[in-house]
Amino acid sequence: MNLELHHFFILVEPEAKVAKLLLSLGMQEGTRNKHEGQGTSNRRFNFSNGTLELLWVHDAEEAIRGPGRDMFFPERAEDPTASPFGVILNRKDNASLKMPFEGWKYEPVYFAPPWAFHVGANSSNLLEPLCIYVPFIEPEPSACKVKEGTFKSISKVHIYTPSEPVSDVLGVADTADRLAIDHGKRHLMEITFDNQMSGFTRDLRPHIPLILHW
Repeated sequence: MNLELHHFFILVEPEAKVAKLLLSLGMQEGTRNKHEGQGTSNRRFNFSNGTLELLWVHDAEEAIRGPGRDMFFPERAEDPTASPFGVILNRKDNASLKMPFEGWKYEPVYFAPPWAFHVGANSSNLLEPLCIYVPFIEPEPSACKVKEGTFKSISKVHIYTPSEPVSDVLGVADTADRLAIDHGKRHLMEITFDNQMSGFTRDLRPHIPLILHW
């Protein structure tokens, strides 16, 4: 499939206090964003080929009444059985400009028209990660460059979901470069950096459903 992972997020508690766990391991934090009209904010960790967002709901009413309401951010944040994950994908080349999976058009107020996200039709299934395609990103090397530190590039993001069977949307997302999605008993994300050249693993549960390999 003509897809690759652009960035991804984990829904966390307000202000993302768990970020201190990532900082303590040597990750470099980038700029923070507040998503106007979406009711969410983030803290970001940039790598040479992608970004990890720690995302939280700062205004549930705004999230519910805004144009992104069908992503169910407040419900996902409050429901312990819901998936806290989301993946944002882009195309690797211009061989096909079609949307990769069924979904709906999301025009956030922080985008200038005609820019819009294509959100997977599985967004109402809270057991599954959100899958978002960005049609306006042209294929090119990532602009996020990390020249120093331990965590330089993302080799693989592996997401586990108790949803069974998985939707067609997740099936398509699973074909994207650097991304794998499988059935699991619990919601879990594993990120491998730099092909795990250092030979280290850190399980950050129960603070966050995340295991790191580097």
